[in-house]
Amino acid sequence: MARIVVVGAGFAGHTAALYLGSKLGKSHEVTVVSNRDVFGYVPSWVWVGVGHIKPEQTIFKLKPVYDRMNIKFVHAAVKEVHPDAGDQYIMGEVVGSGQRVRVDYDYLVMAPGPKLNFEGTPGLGPDKGFTQSICSLPHAEKTRDTYLAAVERMKKGEKLKFVIGTGHPGATCQGAAFEYLINVHKDLIKKGVRDRAELLWLSNEASVGDFGVRGVQVKKDGALLDSHEFIEAVFKDYGIKWQVQTGVTKVEEGKIYWENYEGEQGTTDFDFSMLIPQFKGQPMKYVGKEGEDVSSKVVNAAGFVLVDGTYGLSYGDLKNNPDAWPSTYQNPNYKNIFAAGIAFAPPGPISVPFTNKNGLSISAAPPRTGMVSGIIGRVVALNIVDLITKGHMTHSERMSEMVAACIASMGDSLWDGSAVTIVMHPVVPDLKKFPTGSGRDLFVNHMEMGVAGAWMKFMLHYTFIWKFKALPGWQIIPE
Repeated sequence: MARIVVVGAGFAGHTAALYLGSKLGKSHEVTVVSNRDVFGYVPSWVWVGVGHIKPEQTIFKLKPVYDRMNIKFVHAAVKEVHPDAGDQYIMGEVVGSGQRVRVDYDYLVMAPGPKLNFEGTPGLGPDKGFTQSICSLPHAEKTRDTYLAAVERMKKGEKLKFVIGTGHPGATCQGAAFEYLINVHKDLIKKGVRDRAELLWLSNEASVGDFGVRGVQVKKDGALLDSHEFIEAVFKDYGIKWQVQTGVTKVEEGKIYWENYEGEQGTTDFDFSMLIPQFKGQPMKYVGKEGEDVSSKVVNAAGFVLVDGTYGLSYGDLKNNPDAWPSTYQNPNYKNIFAAGIAFAPPGPISVPFTNKNGLSISAAPPRTGMVSGIIGRVVALNIVDLITKGHMTHSERMSEMVAACIASMGDSLWDGSAVTIVMHPVVPDLKKFPTGSGRDLFVNHMEMGVAGAWMKFMLHYTFIWKFKALPGWQIIPE
């Protein structure tokens, strides 16, 4: 009997667990260890952050789902991984009691999600800083309360400045921040106070619409349209100002300090700010057979798990080598350890990195959340099934092969709402296969804005919660 342990129950970990449970759970032991006992549908936390949906509509308890799927559940935070052969296990602390718990494994899936590195930018974040976040449900709730308080101030006649974007020179998830920004815009219109708000997009992107994926090109009426032009037009239409090529370095009450590509340093005042932090790997100890530190064999300096990618390439070499991106997400030193979602170490950035004359790197990290996480979770799970049942792996999918879709809603109304819909293939451009279209397939790439996107976003919320609850037909719904 094989013992498979999945660390984390987000998009990647939960997806992997469902596939493992459905295919192996009756004859092998599948265990999920997570510091949260609920699954959270992260894309809808944007709506929580403006008060458009109740928090409880975005979560559900994990254990009842796992009980049906022949999966054990341990509600604990993993602190140590002991990967050496003959005695492979993880150590965790049970949430609530702090009691130490040991779980042995034959195969390990690392999918704990990111550490939100608020401390990487002094003064950032809702707990010890001066900005808001939608990266966790408690943060989204606090953001909602702070935002609604700002709206009340505007209703009394005050004019306020909102700054939304990224809060670190190396942050990712620009798409989530963009979606929150346009939801705020729409909500302020509905509340009748948009004329009293100044909205500013502040981002480390190389250009508006880059989104950490080097932008997207589509063919419209025989002409090429890129996401830079598209999103810039949206901002102009909505009266949203923007400042890109900028890394936030510090935040004080009502004041953001930044540095840009030119090496200029400046400040931006704000009354309300939601800034996405840098993501890092979850802090864990990796302990060898003699108690030695073996972390260098498992993770990189940022704490992300090393997999079957090609590391150490210059950006120029990486840009021209789509096969440098991992395909099976298997650790090269411990063949029974896999990583999924944000937990795996990418071989480098997708967007063009930049270091200014002061030595500050202002470079968007590659996004590895949402749809990408789910796809990788499935690939990892099916490969573990292969190894147990066949002795070899048969599944692979690089980010330079994946199709990904992003729907950024503007409000949750099905009647006067809207959404920006972007489809790209592949996520990481392949200049060899698609020399035109900036390395992507212009036949598949798509970009539009309209009420149809709002309907799609609404349906995705309920469709994916159905899938993640493993209700009938869940495997038919694509990741």
